Amino acid sequence: MRVLLRPAQYLALAAYILFLGFPLLWLISASVKSSGELNSLTVSLLPQQWHWDNYSDALDRQGLVHSAGNSLVVALVSTALVILIALPASYVLARLKGKIRAAGVGWILVSQVFPVVLVILPLFLILRTIGLADSLAGLTLVHTTYTLPFALWMLQGYVAAIPVDLEEAGAMDGAGRWTVLRRIVFPLLMPGIVATAMFSFVSSWNEFFFALVLLQSPENYTLPITLNMFIGGEGKVSLGPLAAGAVLAAIPSIVFFTILRRRLTSGLMAGAVKG
Repeated sequence: MRVLLRPAQYLALAAYILFLGFPLLWLISASVKSSGELNSLTVSLLPQQWHWDNYSDALDRQGLVHSAGNSLVVALVSTALVILIALPASYVLARLKGKIRAAGVGWILVSQVFPVVLVILPLFLILRTIGLADSLAGLTLVHTTYTLPFALWMLQGYVAAIPVDLEEAGAMDGAGRWTVLRRIVFPLLMPGIVATAMFSFVSSWNEFFFALVLLQSPENYTLPITLNMFIGGEGKVSLGPLAAGAVLAAIPSIVFFTILRRRLTSGLMAGAVKG
């Protein structure tokens, strides 16, 4: 029975990976197909002819690089703000007891109930009042505000999983409050920080609705807005350049995940040693 179990596990894992990776493979295939082949009834994963011009069209005609730079700035700054705010707030929230903690957790959950369409108008009016309606700074604040409750919820769960006895043991050995946090709590909390940073970055990088409403100037457009411009006024879609732009848009997220994955692994190892 065990002899058959291991191949079955590998087969299930391979099927799962193929299931998750097939849309990406299909997107890459579509990015190098001609418009005629994409609009034909014949479906095939491999293109009949390789059309690399889709990538040059996506880069040259639609201002993809500039909008990608805008998205990168907004995503990185909002991620940094989310971590800087959520990290101390989550520690306090996780260590509090009684009604104050219950009220804080309840407010976090309630804030996630409201649909985006209900909060976009008040946010727009506030940003217009302070002069940030059509700016990357205003969009960064909105992304930070919208992502912060869930990030706080994630991090406080990681903090709550760290035993208080570890902090008390460090204090008994003569370590100060900051030393306990820096030497004991932060290494154990590193996987949570990395996971929260990944979530915040991807949420900001892929966000479309806030950018669509808040940004009016083409020089401030983010990447999702620019990709939406591949759809013509009559609903005609440039499928090849759109697929090529989508492939290029996925590269920064993959790079960001690759960089933080090492930090996630080192954080897990540090947590195992500290524990």
